[in-house]
Amino acid sequence: MTRWLSDDEQRTWRSFGLATRLLTDRLERDLLAAADMPPTYYELLVLLSEAPERTMRMSELAHWTNSKPSRISHAINKLEQKGWVRREHCADDRRGWLAVLTDDGDAALRSAAPAHVAGVREHLIDLLTPEQLRHLEDISRVLLGHLAGRDPSSRSR
Repeated sequence: MTRWLSDDEQRTWRSFGLATRLLTDRLERDLLAAADMPPTYYELLVLLSEAPERTMRMSELAHWTNSKPSRISHAINKLEQKGWVRREHCADDRRGWLAVLTDDGDAALRSAAPAHVAGVREHLIDLLTPEQLRHLEDISRVLLGHLAGRDPSSRSR
């Protein structure tokens, strides 16, 4: 038996879906306009910048971005062409590859970050009260925990 959505649930679902799509689209357009950088590249640069020695296994990048290894490999190829990342063999695993953030990649990230943060503030953070932000975090953690099958606060590398 199908549990249909009530009118209130339907309104909430549709508002949430449209808002998340519009927010994602806006942030993507803003980042491309400000830094000529797609969000995927920005996310990879952020992950590398936060990793020890600015280095991560390609498989870890795929895991943390919820991407297929082939998609990460393609993105890292593009980032290598820009000089923002270089690949290295894993010392302890001849089949494994590491992605390493270069100084140029760090500079590109630092250049793009202010515009991205400004967009996140303008289109999300500054629109909500502190209480609404706490609720949004709580809701997001519940969704992440369910969808990712893990505790999102335990983002160990």
